[in-house]
Amino acid sequence: MEQSTTYVTKSEMARRHIQSMVLSGVVQPGDRITTRDVSTALGISETPIREAIRSLESEGWLEVQSHVGAIVRGLRVDQIREISALRGLISALAIELGAPNFDEARLKRIDENISSSAKALKAGDFRLFAEKNYEFHELLIDNPESPWCHRLMGSMLGLMSSQRHGIPPQRERLEQAQMEHGQIRDLLRAGDFKGAADMAKQHEKNTAEFLIRVIGEMSGAGRGAS
Repeated sequence: MEQSTTYVTKSEMARRHIQSMVLSGVVQPGDRITTRDVSTALGISETPIREAIRSLESEGWLEVQSHVGAIVRGLRVDQIREISALRGLISALAIELGAPNFDEARLKRIDENISSSAKALKAGDFRLFAEKNYEFHELLIDNPESPWCHRLMGSMLGLMSSQRHGIPPQRERLEQAQMEHGQIRDLLRAGDFKGAADMAKQHEKNTAEFLIRVIGEMSGAGRGAS
């Protein structure tokens, strides 16, 4: 039997490539994204790349400036607080709406995800850890009962990533996030969906507080060096 494959448009290819560049820290806030560079990397024309850039601009990833082009956009402190609150509310709602889906098969996948994340963190493979982090949140929100939660969360993919803000991976915060994932998993296993939802909101709040603190420290260090 032939396996079906999901067709990915050239615009979506370009979109994913640019997002990957931002999330991996290859480009940071203020850096320029050129259609020529993306075209060379992917071997596609610049037309679908421009379409991808327009899409990413509408979602807050990029800012298109006259006579400059597409610039990676950073976030203000108030925006980080807003996004973290939204992510927490969306995750919590998806957990409560999707409660029937957290059967043994789904919980086993969450167990495997947490185990893989721990191994990636121990090995210092921060790129893999980031992938597993995204997968964990997908396992929480991708439910038949919460399609809009899934869609809305997808539009905020990576906005709370450290690399997204030019911050190198911080092991202390990653270890804490890993612990929080485990707490959410334990509450799901206990059938305490309200508790898991509340923990998901706290998890997003903790991430925001970490980002705001480190951004403040980096800003202070920059002023001190000037």
